[in-house]
Amino acid sequence: MNSIVTQRFINCHDKLKKDQRIKSSRQFALSLEYLPQSLSEILKHRRDVTIELLRKAIDKYKINPVYLFTGEGPMFMKEEDHKSFRVLTIVTDTQNDERIVHVPMPAQAGYASESSDPTFIQDLPSFSLPDYKYKVGTHRSFDVAGDSMEPTLFEGDKVVCSYLEPNLWESSIKDNYVYVVVTKGDVLVKRVHNHIKDQKCLKLISDNGYYEAFDMKITDVKEIWYVRAKISPFLPSPQNIKNILREEISDLRDSMNQQSGIIENLYKTIEKLVDQQSKN
Repeated sequence: MNSIVTQRFINCHDKLKKDQRIKSSRQFALSLEYLPQSLSEILKHRRDVTIELLRKAIDKYKINPVYLFTGEGPMFMKEEDHKSFRVLTIVTDTQNDERIVHVPMPAQAGYASESSDPTFIQDLPSFSLPDYKYKVGTHRSFDVAGDSMEPTLFEGDKVVCSYLEPNLWESSIKDNYVYVVVTKGDVLVKRVHNHIKDQKCLKLISDNGYYEAFDMKITDVKEIWYVRAKISPFLPSPQNIKNILREEISDLRDSMNQQSGIIENLYKTIEKLVDQQSKN
């Protein structure tokens, strides 16, 4: 029953004990919120390691996932490598094609805090789109909350996004493009200015001028998603939009003409009053 990944996991466990980074197998299991008895079964080659246990071990002890799954590279990651690494949960269909996970507004606070929890992600709704560009890479969609991105995006719109790897943030985030920025407590849809290289932060800008721009420390950012498209429930009236604008301009012109007529009549009344006063 013992897989090659399980054997590499055991190698990492043994290395941690040898280097005295853990005192015992029991302490190792408890630090990962795992039953010591179940870990003992893994170490005795009686069961395989689970994905969830691997995820926790990678996060806690900086075990190198490349080593676990391919056997290449060092057993453990350096601190800078670990900071940029995230285990991203995906959802696939029966053909093993990746689906687009949708994060609705009520789930966004939970997503910000539980985005690495496979169970949480798998319980979210998912869908697919026919365009080929959504068949390559990992995608999410998010509900737009509030009015901070009006008139570009309205509350209730959905943005479809591509995942941006953390090691690409500094070089790939483009100024003035719209991104979904997932922090440790929130999901933000903003226009972004990239100041990672010189200031270690992003400037987040709202299209609605009522809201002021603000800086977000890059250390507070968990995920960044590049907005590729929007799905909107709002449609214009059956009339052509240009015709609507013409009608609005025509109404404005009529209103101005009426006001001009009122002002002209007012001038005439004043002139009559002045004439009467001069005769008296």
